[in-house]
Amino acid sequence: MKYTTDCKIIEILNLSDKQLIELSRKNVLSLSLEEMKTVQNYFKRLKRNPTDVEIETVAQTWSEHCKHKTLTGIIEYTEEKDGKKTRRVYNNLLKETIFKAAVELSKKWCLSVFKDNAGVIEFDSENGVAFKVETHNHPSALEPYGGSATGIGGVIRDILGVGLGAKPLANTDVFCFGDPNTESSKVPEGMHHPKRIAKGVVSGVRDYGNRMGIPTVNGTVCFDDGYMTNPLVYCGTMGIIPKDKIEKKVNSGDLILVVGGRTGRDGIHGATFSSVQLDQESDVSAVQIGNPIIEKKVLDTLINARDLNLYRSVTDCGAGGLSSAVGELGEKTGTIVYLDKVLLKYDGLCPWEIWISEAQERMVFAVPPENKNKIVEIFEKENVEAVFIGEFTTDGKLTLIYDGDVVTNIDMEFLHNGVPRPIRPALYKIKEEKIQKPVEMSSSEISETLKALLSDLNVCSKEWIVRQYDHEVQGQTVIKPLQGNSVEVSGPGDAAVIFPYAVVRGTKKGIVLSNGLNPLYGKINTYKMAASAIEEALRNAVAVGADIEKMSLLDNFCWGNPDEPEILGSLVRAANACYDMSKSFDVPFISGKDSLHNEYSIGGKKYSIPPALLISAMGVIENVANTFTMPLKSDGDKVFVLGTTRNELGGSVLAKIKNIKDGIVPDVYPEESKDIMKKIYRAANENLIEACHDCSEGGLAVAISEMAFAAGKGVKIDIDAVKTGKIKPQGTELTVAEILFSESNGRFVVEVKPENEARFGEVLEEAVFAEIGCVNSDKKIVFESEKNKIKIQEDSKVLLNYWRSTINW
Repeated sequence: MKYTTDCKIIEILNLSDKQLIELSRKNVLSLSLEEMKTVQNYFKRLKRNPTDVEIETVAQTWSEHCKHKTLTGIIEYTEEKDGKKTRRVYNNLLKETIFKAAVELSKKWCLSVFKDNAGVIEFDSENGVAFKVETHNHPSALEPYGGSATGIGGVIRDILGVGLGAKPLANTDVFCFGDPNTESSKVPEGMHHPKRIAKGVVSGVRDYGNRMGIPTVNGTVCFDDGYMTNPLVYCGTMGIIPKDKIEKKVNSGDLILVVGGRTGRDGIHGATFSSVQLDQESDVSAVQIGNPIIEKKVLDTLINARDLNLYRSVTDCGAGGLSSAVGELGEKTGTIVYLDKVLLKYDGLCPWEIWISEAQERMVFAVPPENKNKIVEIFEKENVEAVFIGEFTTDGKLTLIYDGDVVTNIDMEFLHNGVPRPIRPALYKIKEEKIQKPVEMSSSEISETLKALLSDLNVCSKEWIVRQYDHEVQGQTVIKPLQGNSVEVSGPGDAAVIFPYAVVRGTKKGIVLSNGLNPLYGKINTYKMAASAIEEALRNAVAVGADIEKMSLLDNFCWGNPDEPEILGSLVRAANACYDMSKSFDVPFISGKDSLHNEYSIGGKKYSIPPALLISAMGVIENVANTFTMPLKSDGDKVFVLGTTRNELGGSVLAKIKNIKDGIVPDVYPEESKDIMKKIYRAANENLIEACHDCSEGGLAVAISEMAFAAGKGVKIDIDAVKTGKIKPQGTELTVAEILFSESNGRFVVEVKPENEARFGEVLEEAVFAEIGCVNSDKKIVFESEKNKIKIQEDSKVLLNYWRSTINW
């Protein structure tokens, strides 16, 4: 290697294939041999070796995190069923599934889809609403507090960087952890204990979100041993944006302005680090260090500068640092950047470190020269550091200068479009699902099973987490995460509703946020897992009064190593389910993200996560006064179950705790589900619904119990009245336990006043529904089947205590 000032020349022109791979590994470039050879050939054409800045720039830009090479690459997919194989080649899985559905649905109210830092839909005639969900898995595995804090900080900046900037209104969070009760001796060497990870992640999100003054209003937690070494941390942010601020552009001659935090060594190689498996040698320096107070000041001043029209474009400085932010803004023009003008946390950074550092709380702007002084004045008034580091040019090149020397001079075309498209094989073997042996239980066995389900980590109260978050700051959270008569008596809400009256004066409209996630299904069938997650996210939103015809979706794929054909095959199946369900429910995807290579290696053994697809849903509610919550309301009210209960226990909580073999994973019946969802919305607008709760993990018994103990009420349920359906060709009558604990999709439990019962029935028309019980004041939860001589009776407070006692750290 040769040196020029603080920049190294990297010998690449004469390296062998083996040496190229070693160079990539040693420098955490995460580039394949084909990609390294492409870089080598490019510089051979230039007749020179690259600088360290240049090769690091290419690595960040070409990273899986930034380019989504798997979802946009070529996949040779083989599907095997009953010994027969069918093959299909995907030239771009994302465009041929998720994005294709959005294009085909072509909703006029979708204002910005898959082209910016977040998706945007219409809120009203003047405003749009933006939503983005990101993941921060690898950093959270190494340093739980810092990893999750900068995860939520980064997605907030995505909202600040969509269009010309949206004002954040709410955060969401979804976590997947290992079993917190795991014995320390069983935790792989080099990894934190799952409970430590969980506590650190929750604290990180709590502190960053609370200090930003943005409410955390919705989420869920999944526990499974498969996430012991590699937790999943999904962070989302929603915000409001004027319609005339949704589009951005960059003109040649515009100045490059960096605003916010200073640049340090924290977060270096974050983008490429996320594309490799974790092991004992994983470097914690790839984890960023957050400062929410700086970001809060950036938020306020950015919105101020936006409203004064002082800049033409903005983006956040996240994965890849300035390399990605400036590189993306200048893709069509070219840029010249003076790296020694970048404000540093401390001396001693090399040029490549300045350029790819992922130091937090930074935003990059394209500013017309005539606004140079005005925009800096806006930031200086609030003590927000802002510095011009270069300008956008006309030559189509990325030029970086440090201390008077050119340290980078490469073509934008090569940087953004030169990455070779990988060709990966994918295989999926469809296995027949079988109905389990009939699950027969006595009354006492059902009672004990219900208590065990309510206590299960994936069903129990997450109040320990929820109470740490400020979900009411800004005073616009209409429907909250926990619902009930008091702090001591509460249950889990299905979705959150934000009423943005402080931002949009005079409005009656609200914004609903919900999610769907069940990795247990994915262990058996990733197609059904994805379909169920979509249906559940929509069902949760409808359960508070949302209109399915004004809903949008976001996908977040977290998978293992896509170089393994069967792992990639399971992802292809899930993506196809996304297309099918999006079209069937007539609901478009507007944004998404993937996080691959979620695995840990130690002693030659790999620990790969169970596939997990988080689906987030966002929609506009015309009148927040027509929303409702899940606790039962009044004695004498009627209880209905909408939807069909089937013998679907595959991947269920019951199957896990009872070690039940076989079982059908819950399927989705879009025609039936969509019809019911539309009719619930119609009933909501006629004020016919007192309470509503979706039926998911744990089944009907859990959902009804939650509604009762959240209200401190009693309820009597006729099990024989529940509408059941047979799964063909293996169909048999359901047992009482199967009726109570099946996790069939598409079902709601609804409370209706006696005087509204007739009209409610008229609205439902030919939908599948049944009156199954009545609310009372004796605080007893009763499930009874006269046909099977079964009766379960439990005190609602006793069941509440089982639900609340598991996570109480």
